[in-house]
This record gives sequence, structure tokens and C-alpha cells, in this order.
Amino acid sequence: MSSTAILRSEWIKIRSVRGTFGSLLAILLVSAGIGALISAGVGTGEAGGPDYDPVLFSFYGINFGQIAAIAFGATAFSTEFHNGALRVSLTAVPRRAHFYAAKMATVACAALAVGLVTGFATFFAGQTGMGSYAIGLGDPGALRATVGAGVYLALMAVLAAGLAALLRSGVLVMSLLIPFILIVSFVIGDLKSAVADFLPDRAGQIALHQYPDAAIGPWTGLAVTAAWAAAAVLAGWLAVRRRDA
Repeated sequence: MSSTAILRSEWIKIRSVRGTFGSLLAILLVSAGIGALISAGVGTGEAGGPDYDPVLFSFYGINFGQIAAIAFGATAFSTEFHNGALRVSLTAVPRRAHFYAAKMATVACAALAVGLVTGFATFFAGQTGMGSYAIGLGDPGALRATVGAGVYLALMAVLAAGLAALLRSGVLVMSLLIPFILIVSFVIGDLKSAVADFLPDRAGQIALHQYPDAAIGPWTGLAVTAAWAAAAVLAGWLAVRRRDA
């Protein structure tokens, strides 16, 4: 089977599994929807605060969209462990390296495409209720944060997919990652420790600030998140290569 055919088959799997495809769409709907609601509810009142960041404010919905990204990545791979699906996949694509690379590439490309659309949609949704305080993509940090939001969402999906390959359970991955980013990472971040800037979620979200105040820069932060995702993908590959289907 050619590489194109393998990629096409993996995309068909994503589209045909309702939960997986729904999680992919939820990245956009949740991020932009919550961003618009927050903007409409808070509006210009947020602009009077001493810590107001007009760029970061636009991406409040990403806090929730990243959960959908994790769910997408986790379910996209964990479905292979249901009802002997992995055995069927490896029968069609005997070379595990080709199968695994195609699976991860499909997850990454789908998440990146939706993530970039989400980045732009969320930015504009977050500015809808800001009146005269609204900013545009030409303002400092806005375009970088918009693109960075899409890349960040894709990396979180890939991180979850790699862990799902390692742990063989989407539920387990979500039960570990989601509390981590909502509780553990949040608590460490509140301690103002430089260590927090190197956690996978905190590092990637540095790019969402107009003028980041962190130990590392916005693109370096995304590189740190990419390193976490790459480590998860590598660990997942070692598990898939060695374990029985």
C-alpha cells in the first residue's frame, strides 16, 4: 500500500468515528464560542484592569479548546485498541513504522488545519465585544499569537496521541493530561517558578501573550511543547513496535 493510500485510510478512520471527528470540530467550536461569550460578557470592562493583555484576552477560549485537542489526539489513536482494530490495521499495513508515521501525520495535519482556523476565529471572536479597545492582526504580537495558538493546539493533540499509543487507553490519557493542565500546571504556574515555563502547556501558551514575561520566548516555548510531543510520539512508537497487536 502506498503512503498516500495509508494516509487516506487514516483520514477515513478519523472521519468515520463520531467521537474522534466530533472532538476535532469541538476544538474550533469550543475555543471560538467561549471566546465570543467571554468577550460579550466582559467587554470593555476587562480593558481597565492593570494586567490587561489585549492579545491574551482574545485566546481565553483556548483554555477549553485544548481539552478538545487532547480528546481528539487521545481518541484518534486509542480506537486502534478497540475490538482488535490494530490487528486489522497492521494486516493492511504490515510495516509498523509506516502505519505509525501515517497515523501521527494524519493526527498532526488534521489538528494543525483546524487549529489554525481556530486561532483566527478565536482571535476575532475575542475582540467582538471590546469596542474601541479592539485590536487587529497588525497590532504587536497578534498575528504571532494567532498562528501560535493553532500550532499549540496541534502539538497538544500529537502529545495526547503519542501517550495513547504508549498507554493504550484514551480514557487514561485524558484522565492524566486534563487534570494536569487544569490543576497541577495551574498551581505550579501560580508559584511564579521558572520551572512552569517548561511544562508542555505553559510553554506553548507563552506565544499567546502580547509581550511575554517568561524565562523563554514565544517560539522557544512552542519548541518546548514540541519536544514534549516528540518524546510522547517516540515513547508511543517504542510501545507499538514491541507489543503484540
